[in-house]
Amino acid sequence: DERPRKRRRGLRLPKRARTDVRAPGRKFTIVTTAALPWMTGTSVNPLLRAIYLAHGDETREVTLLVPWLALHDQAIVFPKRATFATPEAQTKYVMDWARARVGFEPRIKITWYPGRYATDKGSIVPVGDITTRVPKQDRDVAILEEPEHLCWYHPGARWTSRFKHVVGIIHTNYLEYARREEDGERKESILRWINHLTTRCHTHKVIKLSDAVQDFARSITSNVHGVSNGFIDAGKAKSKEIKRSGSGAFTRGAYFIGKCVWAKGYSELMHVVGDFNEQYAKKGERLEMDVYGDGDDFKEVQTEFARKNLPLNLLGRLDHADAKILDYKIFINPSLSDVVATTSAEALAMGKFVVCAEHPSNAFFATFPNCRTYSNMDEFAKVIREVMASVPKPMTEAEIHRLTWEAATERLLDAAAPCDETKHTIQAHFSDWFAARFHNAVTCSEALRCLIGGGAGTLVPPDDLANWSPDSWGGGLMDRKPFAADFGCAAP
Repeated sequence: DERPRKRRRGLRLPKRARTDVRAPGRKFTIVTTAALPWMTGTSVNPLLRAIYLAHGDETREVTLLVPWLALHDQAIVFPKRATFATPEAQTKYVMDWARARVGFEPRIKITWYPGRYATDKGSIVPVGDITTRVPKQDRDVAILEEPEHLCWYHPGARWTSRFKHVVGIIHTNYLEYARREEDGERKESILRWINHLTTRCHTHKVIKLSDAVQDFARSITSNVHGVSNGFIDAGKAKSKEIKRSGSGAFTRGAYFIGKCVWAKGYSELMHVVGDFNEQYAKKGERLEMDVYGDGDDFKEVQTEFARKNLPLNLLGRLDHADAKILDYKIFINPSLSDVVATTSAEALAMGKFVVCAEHPSNAFFATFPNCRTYSNMDEFAKVIREVMASVPKPMTEAEIHRLTWEAATERLLDAAAPCDETKHTIQAHFSDWFAARFHNAVTCSEALRCLIGGGAGTLVPPDDLANWSPDSWGGGLMDRKPFAADFGCAAP
């Protein structure tokens, strides 16, 4: 029985990390916080990472561990009110999508853990000790996508005590989200400490996708995301079209795509477009954009666009791989909350100009010739005029390769390898153990979990996922109030 126990005696040191993650026959478990059909970065990127990790070495075994939502939560989270009666039905949906996206048969296994959609957080919280969802004989290398998120309320043993090597990949700048809420400064400082504590307790190594996030113990910065071959193939076709037709290869101007919440760049988008048209546009100039996305703030964003009379056409949800996206020449992404914007990488792969802020989250993209960055409105206006009047440069094979999932997988294996800092001293072992005991004492209490936002009924997992019907979600003391859309009342 591996359910959480309230008392653990003695100092249990993590298993030693084996030194070669590239060795044949390694077993990888990739754990993430979302699953398709929720089209979010933490559902798509871990899925593609698992597929290409398995594809690169036939001796590797790769399991993707993803959250299963009860029907009520599915209706809130999934588009068009899509629901699945069983994990097997959702597995089929995910695998069908994956085959279409990558163009070959994925060689991965998908397993499920129980999760609750936290309406106050807009994200999924694991239920119970999800390490027990992985059979003991398969506990080799664990890759925790968003380790801080996965472990905020983790009530069981340390991941490092159950797996030989545990790597965390930081996807989300949660401090930026906290900072934008009421009493944000205090929330940010508390969350910074909690994130540091949980990742230190539960990982041997942390990979930051960029330096836009806080510092973590035993961390390295590397963009280990890639883009699907479909985007790259579209970019190669567009390059040939540019050689034939020049600027005629593009029939549309600028666009933005992203989850419709203010923190995902919509405030910044209103600012740069509004200021350009009001203060910088010359006679006959006007920056108009199509905007794709939906989410909690859709109605509010739509209302604000109209109130300010901004030339921003909010068009709802659209897959970035949709054929109509190919006609756009310029992708403008002014967001300052991203860690690495997958959409920017995809736009570059499709042969577009990418205009983004000079920011740590965009450092990787800034090395590509079709990316333009700006640090103020004067520079933004200069860049916009340049890209409007010119045509993107076809990328070289080397530049294209850097965007692929094959290259991203190589960067992952390099970054995930144990280093000198991974080899803990006795003092570090004791510090980690003490922090883990404190965290475990809090998260193993049902009352304390409810108080700090872990949700009622999330300590012990259900026996049967398909027939699971939990109570409505309730937040903690510091959580924001849920939106009406979180209860299915308003979904664009």
